[in-house]
Amino acid sequence: MAPLSLMSVSTVLVKTLGLFSTATAVRCSCIAPTLKHFSTTVGGRPKRPLTAYMQYVKAQQPLVVKQNPDIKVVDIVRKIAQQWRTLTPEQKRPFEEASLAAKEQYKLDMQKYEAQLTPAQTAAIAEERRQKMAKRKAIRKKRELNTLGKPKRPRTAFNIFMAEHFEEARGTTMQGKLKSLLDDWKGLHTSQQKVYVQLAEDDKIRYKNEMKAWEEHLTELGREDLIRRKEKTPKKLAVTKGGKKSQVKVLKAKAPAKKTAPKKTTARATEKKTESKPKK
Repeated sequence: MAPLSLMSVSTVLVKTLGLFSTATAVRCSCIAPTLKHFSTTVGGRPKRPLTAYMQYVKAQQPLVVKQNPDIKVVDIVRKIAQQWRTLTPEQKRPFEEASLAAKEQYKLDMQKYEAQLTPAQTAAIAEERRQKMAKRKAIRKKRELNTLGKPKRPRTAFNIFMAEHFEEARGTTMQGKLKSLLDDWKGLHTSQQKVYVQLAEDDKIRYKNEMKAWEEHLTELGREDLIRRKEKTPKKLAVTKGGKKSQVKVLKAKAPAKKTAPKKTTARATEKKTESKPKK
């Protein structure tokens, strides 16, 4: 397997080498968000350093294209990856040293770049980085759940209706078809909609049963971290005479106070009490 994926290599080739025609760039439009990460302006964020493998790609790409003028982008990447796997550690060492030098220079450039940022810019960059990390984490978690066979969510009544009548829907665009299906759904009689409502209720039961079995399976695998947390039930709302809703607090009944036994009076205490009384 190549050290980097085909998409990652294609991204660097498009940006760093600029060798492909407009048509090729259009075919690679799916990786445009990744290319944005490498773009820099005057005084902007420094470019990330190339790895040893990408240093090798940068050096070998012109030779491969020169020897094979009609070769495709994917074939270029595949051919260079095969060559890299056959290199000895001694042959890879110059590219690894170049990569280390680029990393050291990148650290110095980043220090200069961060020193010129204002506190507001630093906070904005940190927030953007946090959002990206959260998005990546959510994508990874979703992929993991799908790999573990998480059941599909239940469909609504309209979703079931739309799936059955999508091909025959009016309109040439996706938006037009959806609008026509929504109009058809609103035009259905209540008795006709009840059929799809019942199907949706059955799908909810299916989802509930499958989720229960799936979570039991996760427990057996030791992945309790992926099990849904039960939400706390909200406090009940009571409607007052004025029509306003107020929260009803549930008060626990207090246990009755324990009866304390009367204090025993000793003979000495009785004698003192008698002495304290005034004589008539």
